[in-house]
Amino acid sequence: MAITVSEIFVELQGEGARAGSRNVFVRFAGCNLKCNKQEHGFDCDTDFSSVYKKFATAAELAEECVALWGDSPNRAVIFTGGEPLLQLNTEILQEFQSRNFFIAIETNGTVELSETDRALVDWICCSPKTAEHTIRVATKVNELRYVRAVRQGIPKPRIQADHYYLSPAADPEGPMSENFEHCKALIADNSRWKLSVQMHKLWGIR
Repeated sequence: MAITVSEIFVELQGEGARAGSRNVFVRFAGCNLKCNKQEHGFDCDTDFSSVYKKFATAAELAEECVALWGDSPNRAVIFTGGEPLLQLNTEILQEFQSRNFFIAIETNGTVELSETDRALVDWICCSPKTAEHTIRVATKVNELRYVRAVRQGIPKPRIQADHYYLSPAADPEGPMSENFEHCKALIADNSRWKLSVQMHKLWGIR
C-alpha cells in the first residue's frame, strides 16, 4: 500500500523536551480521532487531511528525507500526524534506521506499537486525547504531553514517562491566554508537570 503523507519539512522542534532540535517532520495523512472543543476541550489545529505525496516504498520516503536534511550530521526525524501509527511500520522504521536517523514519533497513544517496532524507535511522545484506558502505545514513553484548556483538571496517566508536560490549548488569544494561566495553576499544585507551549508559533516557523 502507498504511504500517504500530508507534508514533509525540516524545522526546529517547537515543543517538549526536544524543543529547539532540528528534525525532518514527516506528517502522515489520516487520524483515528476528530478532536473538537465539546468532547476534548479544544479543536484540532493540524491539517492532516491534505495529501502532499504518496510514496510507493519506504525507501523512497527515507531518501526524500535524506535529501531534505542535507549534508549535516546527526539526522533526526519526527513521525507525526494525524496519527502516525496508522501507517508507520517496521519497514519504514528500518529504512530510516539504516540511514542513521534518530527516530521520534508523536502519537495520541490509541494505536499499539509492537515490541519489534518499539526497539527501532528512539523517542516516543504521547499526547493523549481520550480516556486513559484507551492508551495502548506502551507502558512507558519518553514524553507525555497533555493539551489542557480551562476546566480540564490535572491528568492522571496510567503509563509512565521520563517527562510530563501540560500544553495550553491553542486559541485566538495566543500563548498568554486563560488556558496558559490555567496550565500554570495546575503545575503550581502538581510539581512533576512542566509547561510546554508551541514555541514554533512564537518563533514564526512551522
